[in-house]
Amino acid sequence: MKISIIGKGNVGSALERRLTAAGHTVTTANSSTAPDRVAAQVAEADATALAVPFPAVAQFDAEIKTALRNRVVIDATNPLAADFMSLTIGHTTSGGEQVAAALPGARVVKAFNTVLAATLEVPGLFLPVASDDKTAKKTVLELGTQLGFDAVDIGPLANARYMEPAVELLVQLAYGQGMGEGIGFTLARA
Repeated sequence: MKISIIGKGNVGSALERRLTAAGHTVTTANSSTAPDRVAAQVAEADATALAVPFPAVAQFDAEIKTALRNRVVIDATNPLAADFMSLTIGHTTSGGEQVAAALPGARVVKAFNTVLAATLEVPGLFLPVASDDKTAKKTVLELGTQLGFDAVDIGPLANARYMEPAVELLVQLAYGQGMGEGIGFTLARA
């Protein structure tokens, strides 16, 4: 599969390593990449992962937004405050829903946002996946499973409202409580 990643920080770099190791063709872009080049990478990709700070999505160039129409967009962002110790939105909307609103026509799938960058290479972690687009969601579920995650369909994109607070809990445990960034969620099944 051809996958473009917008964002070369901790999450984007970890995703790039995992996807490349799994045999995918991966291209990356960051804020210094020209919008026309990003748009071209998106146009050639089967899916695009957003691994940028949440507010950056609303600031995407019109050319990038146009290129993302009708494309599978994996939203790995989280609406974290600048100090990472709280969420900026929740309850009546989610970052995932706002990403979909900022990218009209994109086939947004919320995934990979509940795994800290340091644990993106740990097999078996719980990977909730939410989307209103069943075909796009199936693609991302298969991708997550291929990468060794316990990828689970958690329903519509509105359920990102529950995923994003779970990430903040991980952040609080990892950094606020000093447990370190090598932690993650697993889903027990009785």
